[in-house]
Amino acid sequence: MQITGLLTKMHAEMGSPIQYCLNFKEETLSVNQLLGKKLTIEFSHYQCLACEREKEIFAMGYCKNCYFTSPYAGAWIVRPELSTAHLGKADRDLAVETQMQLQPHIVYLANSGGIKVGVTRKTEIPTRWIDQGAEYALCLAETTNRYEAGLIEVALKQHLSDKTNYRKMLRQPAPFEDLATLKENILHLIPQDLQPYILEDQPIHHLEYPVNHYPQKVNTLNLKKIPRFEGTLLGIKGQYLIFDDNRVFNVRSHEGFVIRISSFL
Repeated sequence: MQITGLLTKMHAEMGSPIQYCLNFKEETLSVNQLLGKKLTIEFSHYQCLACEREKEIFAMGYCKNCYFTSPYAGAWIVRPELSTAHLGKADRDLAVETQMQLQPHIVYLANSGGIKVGVTRKTEIPTRWIDQGAEYALCLAETTNRYEAGLIEVALKQHLSDKTNYRKMLRQPAPFEDLATLKENILHLIPQDLQPYILEDQPIHHLEYPVNHYPQKVNTLNLKKIPRFEGTLLGIKGQYLIFDDNRVFNVRSHEGFVIRISSFL
């Protein structure tokens, strides 16, 4: 099998375990079916996800110019509290920002090798949890827009992390922790005017990943530094491919790379 195409993040669907695929322009590749097989991944060239030009990728799959101009790369993506569409105020493109910010958002707790608080659009549950490699997750609040969710996250991240420790996430399964009890213990930290958004009686969701073997340490592969590598695929977790020799490949950080991927029995 050999496929050449533009790399974007893996699509994932809930299952036991989660099912992953890579969507290329002309075909879809089931990544789960590659477990245990030897793969070769080779960098061909760049293609910006926005302008589609063959320009070096700066971040998020965008060239430097598009990263600083695209409405899909605004600061409010990472920091929801910076959203301004609810005020009718544009950051880069009010139409795009209105569509993305003015919809229901979920504030959640997740365990992906450490407890964290996060924010995502309601339509992105459970995709956001999967992308972060969370093994346990719980919805804490549902707001009417991204700004409100961001305010709750700001209040909680003074006491909880809002980052995923990807090395811990990749080295071993996350132990069970009672997110429901944690939720009850931190509700008082949420500002009074945002308390009505708190969700009651939410289940703890358990996510299972297709990992045959976890690395003892984490060595991250980078196609900018090593444009071609070979290895046996041992697992998939978050947006990472886990290979032998403690190597991991972050698919999300290589969006905008046109690659050639080959598999052998």
